[in-house]
Amino acid sequence: MKYVKIGNTIALRLSVGEEIIASLRELCEKENIKFAQVNGIGATKKVTVGTFNVDTKQYHANSFEKIMEIVSLLGNLSTKDGEPYIHLHASLADENGNIFGGHLNEAIIGVTSEIFVNIIDGEMDRIYQEETGINIWKI
Repeated sequence: MKYVKIGNTIALRLSVGEEIIASLRELCEKENIKFAQVNGIGATKKVTVGTFNVDTKQYHANSFEKIMEIVSLLGNLSTKDGEPYIHLHASLADENGNIFGGHLNEAIIGVTSEIFVNIIDGEMDRIYQEETGINIWKI
């Protein structure tokens, strides 16, 4: 993981074998990030994305072990119980142009990834919402 901070924006570059969520968690700890917006592109060699079923309160995961282009990586960084909380969604394209996506559970870089982290002044914590079964912003 390599990065440069310019004002409230961090330009983060990940290399082959690095994992996006773990890298962002490490960045949050190093830079004491409590609230930020994330967007990026790149390519993965192993990725798991999913969708959440509100009725069962469980994620359905789809995993792929091949080079896929990250068409869009969007989300935010916040905290839960004082720890970094990474919430990302991704759209990925295979070699035929088929798009897959959802909540990002894991993404191991296969080529590179270029991610912007736009730090927002302040803090945003999360709480568990019984009704939906997810961790929501504590507003």
